[in-house]
Amino acid sequence: MLLGVDVGGTFTDAVLVSPAGLIHTAKVPSTPGDQSRGVLEAVAAVLDAAGAEPAQVTRFAHGMTVATNALLEGRTARTALLATEGFTDVVELGRQARPHLYRLCDGPPAPLAGPELRFAVPERMTPDGPLRPLAREQARAAAEAVRASEPHAVAVSLLHSYAHPRHEQMLGEELGALLPGVPVSLSYELVGTFREFERTATTLLDAALSPLLSDYLAGLCAEASDVGLPAPLVMQSSGGLTEAARAGAHAALTVLSGPAGGVGGASLLAALAGEPRALCFDMGGTSCDVCLIDGGSVAETAERTIAGRPLALPALDIHTVGAGGGSIAWRDAGGALRVGPESAGAEPGPACYGRGGTRPTVTDANLLLGRLLDDAPLAGGVHLDREAAVRAVGALAAEFGLALLDCAAGIVRVAEEEMLGALRVMTVERGIDPREFALLPFGGAGPLHACSLASQLGIRRVLCPRASGVLSALGLAAAAARRDVSRTAMLAGRSLDARALARVRREVCDRARADLDVVAERVRVTYELRYRGQSFELAVAEDLDEDRGLAPEELRSRFAEAHRLRYGYAEEDAEVELVNVRASVWAPTPELVPDAAGGYGTRTESPRDVVFADGPAKAAVVRGEPPAGAELSGPAVCALPEATLLIPPGWRAGVDPHGTIVLQRDA
Repeated sequence: MLLGVDVGGTFTDAVLVSPAGLIHTAKVPSTPGDQSRGVLEAVAAVLDAAGAEPAQVTRFAHGMTVATNALLEGRTARTALLATEGFTDVVELGRQARPHLYRLCDGPPAPLAGPELRFAVPERMTPDGPLRPLAREQARAAAEAVRASEPHAVAVSLLHSYAHPRHEQMLGEELGALLPGVPVSLSYELVGTFREFERTATTLLDAALSPLLSDYLAGLCAEASDVGLPAPLVMQSSGGLTEAARAGAHAALTVLSGPAGGVGGASLLAALAGEPRALCFDMGGTSCDVCLIDGGSVAETAERTIAGRPLALPALDIHTVGAGGGSIAWRDAGGALRVGPESAGAEPGPACYGRGGTRPTVTDANLLLGRLLDDAPLAGGVHLDREAAVRAVGALAAEFGLALLDCAAGIVRVAEEEMLGALRVMTVERGIDPREFALLPFGGAGPLHACSLASQLGIRRVLCPRASGVLSALGLAAAAARRDVSRTAMLAGRSLDARALARVRREVCDRARADLDVVAERVRVTYELRYRGQSFELAVAEDLDEDRGLAPEELRSRFAEAHRLRYGYAEEDAEVELVNVRASVWAPTPELVPDAAGGYGTRTESPRDVVFADGPAKAAVVRGEPPAGAELSGPAVCALPEATLLIPPGWRAGVDPHGTIVLQRDA
């Protein structure tokens, strides 16, 4: 059996898949104080639901928010930074760009290593080799100075170490000898590409988060072993799994661990539904994550910002906004209704959860509008308290002088505008027509808003997975192990020839295969190119067939096509420069084809009053899981096991062989 467990801001989800493809699910409240407690509770619940024993689990995949939460909350380790003499302040100088154009007093976040924890190394490396060699005695003296500062972690980032790492290797050896047990992050191992600020900031972030994540994963591994489970594999930001020990040593690899699992589940079910182009959004209790599946694959990026800090590592191209079911509605200083980014989280949660929350949330508004049912518990055994929702939303309605339901409808509309903005960032703002895609919602709250968002974007087809409320956990169960290796090449003009291209491609592929430690099932090479004189690159990717890759002319042609698509033109006579090359390799993917039979059954009840975007209507109530071949039509509220699907008037639905509910909008 394959087990996937995903920790969200409000709920922890577990999915157990049998060899026959039968899916068993469980959802329990998250435990922010100790996420492992919620993980083990979710595992126990899903094993109980399946009537299975821990010994039957052959693989345990885990996605979590430990590193993300620690970064957002500033709970990082005391970290020292070793940098080339004269460049210790690169993490403070950054790019000298304002985070907000019109907020002149806002600055970037403070470096994770203060001035007293930044140490100069008397060395200087150029792209061609050492200009100022580092002696072993000097490396030992630098390590001694670091030890005297009593750090809990150390980051090392020297000039041009991506090309010539021996000075970093020497420092790593000395630090390991003087500071046994203290995590040390070396930039050439972690990032391996140029751009000094981004490489240094990423290495520093990695070191600052690793002690916390390492402790968490060590504890989880021990607890899993005690109950008879295999050691967990951890989801990386890139969408592939890695061992817990490697994730603990390099926490920066897992900063987007949670959202990456959902992308994997969405890709699996979109492919099974025969939909190569899908616009996906994951709306949970805290946030909404948006990504694009085009041609069956998800775009990746090697440069993004997390909490104002650069992350120069491969990651799925996901855009996040603070709009979830637990997002709090409030009145700003200008008298406008706002929703989020603050969330009620798992503790105390929305007011209607009855756990002490008093502020109105999107979930409270949906309950008052009749879109959530108050006579049946949500997944995780949460019973909804309508009176508590009335008090919370009513207090905000009084501030605005609005009727209760008008205020609730306004909360939902504002939240949907936030999500629409995120969906447009990934499509319209990139020159992509969303009407050419199907909308694939998941997360506990996603299906509630899917048809409304699709209508506003002109999308006519919506795919609602049967396990939409726990799709991130399903994606974890279906994921494969992955390794990524990057290298700066800087080849242009005559130096960008077939021999040089083959050499750098072979180097990164061999290193990635060696890191994976099993026979790779798939190898992909990504080339980052630009016209000489440009500041940033565009990526061209290819799946390798027996190491035979693109020829230089093919590479230039693909880049011109990508440039034309992104910017509307290509310079046929301009010199093309190959900046970075990245190899990604995957282990064999588990065979996982979800069975449509959920065993829950369905029953249809008499219509109830529900407020839709276009006004109130009588909507049928369908509880349970519609079987394959079933047909539904709006207006209806479908109470699925882990989510609620809202079908407005003018929409109809059918269930495909894998249990996905396929909705179509009438002409």
